[in-house]
Amino acid sequence: MSLSAIAQRSLLAAKAASSPLAPLATAAFHSSASANQATATAHIVNKEPIIKTFSIYRWSPDTPAEKPRLQQFKIDLNQCGPMVLDALIKIKNEIDPTLTFRRSCREGICGSCSMNINGLNTLACLSRIERSPEKETKIYPLPHTYVVKDLVPDLTQLYKQYKSIEPYLKQRTAPPERENLQSIADRKKLDGLYECILCFCCSTSCPSYWWNSDKYLGPAVLMQAYRWMIDSRDQFGRERREALQDPFSVYRCHTIMNCSRTCPKGLNPGLAIAEIKKQMALDG
Repeated sequence: MSLSAIAQRSLLAAKAASSPLAPLATAAFHSSASANQATATAHIVNKEPIIKTFSIYRWSPDTPAEKPRLQQFKIDLNQCGPMVLDALIKIKNEIDPTLTFRRSCREGICGSCSMNINGLNTLACLSRIERSPEKETKIYPLPHTYVVKDLVPDLTQLYKQYKSIEPYLKQRTAPPERENLQSIADRKKLDGLYECILCFCCSTSCPSYWWNSDKYLGPAVLMQAYRWMIDSRDQFGRERREALQDPFSVYRCHTIMNCSRTCPKGLNPGLAIAEIKKQMALDG
């Protein structure tokens, strides 16, 4: 559109605003908008309820003698957001305030709301509710972890292992005065690794980690280890690999690939572990 046409439209808009009929037009617009909103609200209210049952794992340290159980909650999906986390928040806010779970960002970034939903380790904020009312949604904490309460797993061991790989740049030379630069090609090597949010869905789905979690580092931690090994700015790659040269830290991985199938971010920890093994073999 030319500048003259834009100026002409602006002039016409200004004249219309100064017209004595302008308040009437504005009132009519607001009236129409209010009527449309009322119609939409009425449409939502009059929707047939979709009652969905959620079976949720419950256990409290306050009553340790009581066995863990599944507790059923029924909610109307028309009055709830589309994600499993929305349902959990609705249950906690409106039905049972004692229900305990972790959550933070609601955007698949923090990894706090990782849990087992219908048999799959995933993030509740990224897991859509299956709208079929006939099928229950079953929710458990991450498998093979100690439970703090309800859906909250104890991640102490996992974070201890994460700390053990020293997840930060290590350099022998003095740090640069300004940015620590790397080429576009070197930066691209980190794609598919740096996106890990440490939700630990992969590690807790790994049978090798279930049976050897005291010694085997698991997919999440090993993928983070590889991320620092191949960073062009890090100067301790060989030392990082030497620290893993034992029968358990890496070699308990039997490429079952549950880790890659369950990752809610679509990453491939199995490939990262294979690359670590290859580099360790080349180190000799």
